[in-house]
Amino acid sequence: MSQPAPARPLSAPAEPSPDASADSPSSPATPPPGAPTAAHLLDFVRRTAADRDLVDSLPLDPEGRTWVRLEGPGGSEAWLIGWPPGTGTGWHDHAESLGAFATARGTLTENALAVRLPASGWRTLELADGLDRSRRLGEGGGRAFGRHHVHEVLNGSPDTHAVSVHAYYPPLPLIRRFSRTGAVLRLEQVERPEDWQ
Repeated sequence: MSQPAPARPLSAPAEPSPDASADSPSSPATPPPGAPTAAHLLDFVRRTAADRDLVDSLPLDPEGRTWVRLEGPGGSEAWLIGWPPGTGTGWHDHAESLGAFATARGTLTENALAVRLPASGWRTLELADGLDRSRRLGEGGGRAFGRHHVHEVLNGSPDTHAVSVHAYYPPLPLIRRFSRTGAVLRLEQVERPEDWQ
């Protein structure tokens, strides 16, 4: 008996979807020499999260997330991000980029899907049971992830800001944003670097 597919399309796009597969560069089979790995990115975000002077320099806003771009290793993109109580990212992925993040202050929760989603050709997917993963990352805690990792990151505290460090390689070509209702994941929007820099 065969296992059910981890995710199956419920609807295909009637017109080209905003998944940017047609205009995003395909990932190279082998990264260029000297390109940072997920382990390198994780080491960087952990070391940077331990830099109290840097973390304390981030302006914090009680209403919304704040961020400052950092120099990442080997041409990677890096960010120091402040999270007011009760804020989060919503479901998203980082396309063809590897990534890592570490909590510098407070506690963040990552909800993730344990499946690699199709890069294109869908707008709505039905997820199989058992794909949800959740982890809490307190101060100093971090994690690395591969391409097309779908997750949301939340500061669930009712009264404490969190601060984290994130790094991606190659630098983010796009972020796909999703909505989720139960087992149904829907592609809602594609953001490009000019939308957040």
